[in-house]
Amino acid sequence: MIPVSDRLASVSAPAQWAREDSHPLLSLALASMMDDVQAHSGAVYLLTDDEQVLEMAVMAGLPRAFAAPWERVAVGSPIPVADALRQRRVIWVSGEEDMAGRYPRIAVVLPYPFALAAVPVATPEKAYGAVFVTWPGSHPPVISATERARLMAACERLALRLQRAAETGSTVVPEADFPVSPPMAGTTGAVEALQMLARLPDGMCALDVNGRVTFANAAAADLLGAPVTDLLDAQLWNTLPWLNDPVYEDRYRLAMVSQQAISFVALRPPQHWLLFRFHPSRNGISVQITPASGTIQEVPAPDSPRDRPARLVGITHLLSLASALTEAVGVSDVVEHVADEIMPAVGSRTLVMLAPDGGRLRVLGHRGYDDPTIIDRFDGTSLDAPTPGAQTLVTGVPAFFESRAQLEHLYPTRSATPDGMAAWAYLPLVASGRPVGTCVLGYAQPHPFTPDERAVLTSLGGLIAQALERARLYDAKHRLAHGLQSALLPHSLPRLSGLEVAARYLPGTQGMDIGGDFYDVMRTPQGADMFGGVVHPEAAAVIGDVQGHNVAAAGLMGQVRTAVRAYTAVGQAPGRVMSSTNRLLIELDADLLASCVYLHLDLPDHRVLLSRAGHPQPLLRDTDGRVHILDLAGGPLLGIDPSAVYPTTGVPLNPGSVLVLYTDGLIERPGIDIEDALAELAARLAIGADRPLEELADILIGDSAMSADRGDDTALLLLRPRH
Repeated sequence: MIPVSDRLASVSAPAQWAREDSHPLLSLALASMMDDVQAHSGAVYLLTDDEQVLEMAVMAGLPRAFAAPWERVAVGSPIPVADALRQRRVIWVSGEEDMAGRYPRIAVVLPYPFALAAVPVATPEKAYGAVFVTWPGSHPPVISATERARLMAACERLALRLQRAAETGSTVVPEADFPVSPPMAGTTGAVEALQMLARLPDGMCALDVNGRVTFANAAAADLLGAPVTDLLDAQLWNTLPWLNDPVYEDRYRLAMVSQQAISFVALRPPQHWLLFRFHPSRNGISVQITPASGTIQEVPAPDSPRDRPARLVGITHLLSLASALTEAVGVSDVVEHVADEIMPAVGSRTLVMLAPDGGRLRVLGHRGYDDPTIIDRFDGTSLDAPTPGAQTLVTGVPAFFESRAQLEHLYPTRSATPDGMAAWAYLPLVASGRPVGTCVLGYAQPHPFTPDERAVLTSLGGLIAQALERARLYDAKHRLAHGLQSALLPHSLPRLSGLEVAARYLPGTQGMDIGGDFYDVMRTPQGADMFGGVVHPEAAAVIGDVQGHNVAAAGLMGQVRTAVRAYTAVGQAPGRVMSSTNRLLIELDADLLASCVYLHLDLPDHRVLLSRAGHPQPLLRDTDGRVHILDLAGGPLLGIDPSAVYPTTGVPLNPGSVLVLYTDGLIERPGIDIEDALAELAARLAIGADRPLEELADILIGDSAMSADRGDDTALLLLRPRH
């Protein structure tokens, strides 16, 4: 085992890469824990002062470019180091499939076989950051108890050291990245090894962890068509135009991450096919180059640097954002994902998303401003106004201002509306050939935009535009659906003497967030004829569920609810109301079915008459605290049989008891048996029935109101008679 101190002795780092006493605190800690668990790469992240972003402070074993999209990570991002910090536990990713299932954004960029563990760096009182380490794909699928314990202990020690550094006023800042293992030492053996390699007919060269050539024999130079002096200290894909393709760089990344030997064939123009074999280790790659057997059709090489593919680091940023934007549904999601993915990656402090609306710019969302009212000044700006946001939208040309002086030189009026930033990138958002908005990134300090950075940011604008266009369309449909649903459900329930009423409706979160569940409470005409006698019901109530989660279901639900009200108004008994509604549904020929419970409340006689059509059984909580599942006789679903009969059942309903009507969305959840869900609902009713009815409604709805994954809409209606 090589001592950690020896390993780091050769690292030459400026003073600002360590603490004030020049002690490489982070590098030593990272190298030590990697030694302890035999990891082949790792990195330490530190929280920024505002505790909103994790910044990579040092990386070991792999080039930092591999993790370029995650050099700065928002604490709320679905990334292993962020999850480890938020949850204060070890996050273990066992391999390629596990990564794809749990962290698809990383899997898209690094689709290689490797295992990863992320560990928080925190004391019980304060969080300082997080660490990740990786192993080749050959690591067992479960992290061992020893590895877990050693990683946790090492991170706890690092947290204590960071705490002491803060108490003593020492500043801990990023340090130099370092290789895991030092180059092979020894002069005699090294000379003999070089002589041996020089005699081999195969091309042989060595790459360090960053892909730079540290050695190449004469055969390699001949096969590659470049002198050894041009190859040394450079990356092959940068030196040789015909290797300047992300596909070949990806092979190097695969070998380094997976620590598995790989091979590929490449064409050296005009017709020389070469076979490359990569043999990776923890400190680099040995490359063997031989002529490939057989012939393959010639492929023309790029004519100029302009024709070369974009560098892989830029592509990884695009892939990461593209993966994140696939999860975006509405405009707020797009703003959130762009802020979480792009702001940390490019180092911007603020973000504003603008879109045209009626000849003016509207602010769709923003992030990072200490005073959000600053953005209000830009909301409603005319598209003809001489402002960079409007001009970028109208012209479709990105604008980059590296300083305030550059911005105010072209737009003098901006001096009257400062936003506190010192540099800006205005990105046009163009989708389907038309402008859909402008994305504005603000930087706290003057920021020079390199050509590569401008190209990447402009490409990101195209991805954002497509996601924004989809999101705005979704939001428009969402508003339409909710407006329709709101119009079809009662705006308020009648206040009846001696009766307390509460209701809830939750739309499903799949599809258009609209469905066929409904409820209603109505006053009834006194003197209605029921079962040949005269009674005096004071109220009627209904709850039902039309199948489907679309506009057709909602429209039919409105017709059914209106029909029930009409049949109630003419004094029909519960069974007849159900039969009449059933025949109407069949006559409408809507090819949709409905379940329903309809009831009349006879408050003076403390009873309720109910009729049921294929609907879940109501719950009744008596005044003695017992909860009953009513066993009501019923008929088939509405819309099946025009001659169906719907029996009516009378049930005592004493003052203080609670009658609970609900739709199946309340008790049908994936992985949970309906009987168990019904028992849980009854238990909640038993505990909370003495509370105000509005509070009880919230208790019965439970976590469903906050769930982002409701497969069905839910209606709930509570009735409690009072003296």
